[in-house]
Amino acid sequence: MNQEIVLNIMKLISIPCLFVTVAIPFIKKLAEHIGAMDEPNERKVHKVPIPRLGGLGIYFGFLLGYMLFGKEDALMNSVLIASFVIVLTGVIDDIKPLKASHKFLGQLVSTFIVVFYGGLLLQKIDAFGIYIDFGLFAYPLTIFFILGCINCINLIDGLDGLAGGISAIFFLTIGIIAAFKGQFGLAFLLAFVMFGSCLGFLFHNFYPASIFMGDSGSMFLGFIISVITLLGFKNIMMTSIIVPLLLLTIPISDTLFAIVRRKLKGESISKPDKMHIHHQLLRRHLSQRLTVIIIYIATSLFASASIIYVLVDAKLGYIFYGILLFFVLIFACKTDVIFDHNHEEKKIEKETVKKKENSQKKKTVNNKNKKHKNA
Repeated sequence: MNQEIVLNIMKLISIPCLFVTVAIPFIKKLAEHIGAMDEPNERKVHKVPIPRLGGLGIYFGFLLGYMLFGKEDALMNSVLIASFVIVLTGVIDDIKPLKASHKFLGQLVSTFIVVFYGGLLLQKIDAFGIYIDFGLFAYPLTIFFILGCINCINLIDGLDGLAGGISAIFFLTIGIIAAFKGQFGLAFLLAFVMFGSCLGFLFHNFYPASIFMGDSGSMFLGFIISVITLLGFKNIMMTSIIVPLLLLTIPISDTLFAIVRRKLKGESISKPDKMHIHHQLLRRHLSQRLTVIIIYIATSLFASASIIYVLVDAKLGYIFYGILLFFVLIFACKTDVIFDHNHEEKKIEKETVKKKENSQKKKTVNNKNKKHKNA
């Protein structure tokens, strides 16, 4: 990699990073002024109200990077329009929570814009010796893929710096792969601009966070991740769509575990709980900071496996992926992230407490009746 490319990469990272770092305090004041605050409750980890809307800072960093370094075309126009729709949806939700159906509608509109106007499609899969051309099914599959990415990042956003850090590792990895493969197109540009924007945000969001990204940030990050993934695959930067998906192993696993867990309990898949991967680590008396760092390390290991697979040796990459996925499976079996091992005990305990409460109520009523008769 020559000096000119390295300097270009440094510009793509540093300018959005500095801009977002400076912009966040102003966004924080705006959030406090309009009441876009994340109030603590029994499901959340933080103890005091924290301003939301941090996603606006990341979004503005993205816009600045594109204006300075990007080139206009129909595809990028669709990305700009769609990202505006999804950020606007998130901002409204950060100020006054929307119904899940209304939020999903905003996600769907954004997805339709890049698929039908931008023409960004997942047309085929070529992985592990299997080749599939989806034909007309490319449209629903692409829509499903983009919506899946949006909601994976949205779900993993549960601790200070978690979603921003995972996204930053993803963007950096894609940028490195693009640079070493000599692919200096839109995916290369967006990856490093978004990496810089995430770094700027993390200065204010890493534990203890002074601002949260909110849905305006998590949905936008998930959307841009899906776009960069599809761009990289379209331009043959990625040898397989599986590579960026494995980069997102932690948020994807967390989403799948949540769906299975809630289905097994007979609950709605959209019902929030405190059983996510980061909650399982917190239960083991790890601090917020250490929990996030452990997840960063796990994500970085998958990133290293991806770089090895694409740039060094595919077989070695397979082995690395296999080992890491094995540990993810062990984690799932050893914790309550899928199966609540203490579910029956908790159920019995609740029933016992309820019986005691009912018994106490009956005694109180009987005592009152006796007093009333004596009077």
